[in-house]
Amino acid sequence: MKKILTVGFCLLSLHGFSQTDSTQNPFRLSGYLEVYYTFDLGQPDNHNRPGFVYSFNRHNEVNLNIGFIKAIYEKDNVRANLALMTGTYANANLAAEPGVLKNIFEANAGVRLSKKRQLWLDAGIFASHIGFESAIGKDCWNLTRSILADNSPYYESGVKISYTSESQKWFLSGLLLNGWQRIQRPDGNNTPAFGHQLTFKPSPRISLNSSSFVGSDTPDSTRRMRYFHNFYGQFQLHDKLGLLVGFDIGAQQESKGSRTYFYWYTPVLILRYAPTEKMSLAIRGEYYHDAKGVIISTSTPNGFQTYGYSFNLDYQLMQNLVWRIEARSFQSQDQIFVREEEPSAQNYFFTTSLAFSF
Repeated sequence: MKKILTVGFCLLSLHGFSQTDSTQNPFRLSGYLEVYYTFDLGQPDNHNRPGFVYSFNRHNEVNLNIGFIKAIYEKDNVRANLALMTGTYANANLAAEPGVLKNIFEANAGVRLSKKRQLWLDAGIFASHIGFESAIGKDCWNLTRSILADNSPYYESGVKISYTSESQKWFLSGLLLNGWQRIQRPDGNNTPAFGHQLTFKPSPRISLNSSSFVGSDTPDSTRRMRYFHNFYGQFQLHDKLGLLVGFDIGAQQESKGSRTYFYWYTPVLILRYAPTEKMSLAIRGEYYHDAKGVIISTSTPNGFQTYGYSFNLDYQLMQNLVWRIEARSFQSQDQIFVREEEPSAQNYFFTTSLAFSF
């Protein structure tokens, strides 16, 4: 379902918020490829990881999480991006999209509205404005995505207006969206969705971000409004030590017109240590509480109330090639997992990957 850099500042690099020298070639080509192997100690016969996992979600097989090639155009007051992808990430996250839309990673165009200000209007399909993780694994501190990231939008479509301050300390955007991780609207849904993103970088070592979503992901006949907010802070505590703190909270109507809301929330804490330029280690602790099954349905008495822990080691084999390995576990209040064909409240798995970029 939406980076060593925070999302707001990753967007600056992905979508070209810096002014382009008119003498430079405005066209660039880039690509990314991430292959992986995951072994789940539950050993599911169908090779599918638990349903709330959308990245690196195939057990006991060498597979492609995501591979894409991207064309970028930047020229003073106009910019455009087109990226086509494949992989298990695309199969899982874009399952609801029809036809070839499943293979679009990014497709957008924008125009600069001011000659003196970094004020842009963009339309199309974008990486999500929510969260500190993306589908591009090499930009994330952990090999696999947090439960928070896997169950909030990875991508979105619509129109956004954005502004970057002259000092580069502030980034602000407002969005009109087709829905919660949607390219094509669900049948019968004509309710507009809205979002915002505000990123503040008071120093090169601190980034703070606030993002929101307001809308409905159901047909208008059964409309249940969803209100969601994501906050995270990234802190470089030392040249070799970084800290990420994130917290998501959401509320959705029980039924159309109801004053009763179902809530979910999820805190996450990640600590990253880089002893050398080529090596880094990260540990993650997280908790996801969705007792009413708004986002993750379990059909169990206590719903989805799950802790997660992980440890990963990254080694940069070459400038554009990273090898990663991670051990991870889930501990749930109910027996929502399967181990050796028996219900279990725990899930343990190991993942390794190679990420190549150009």
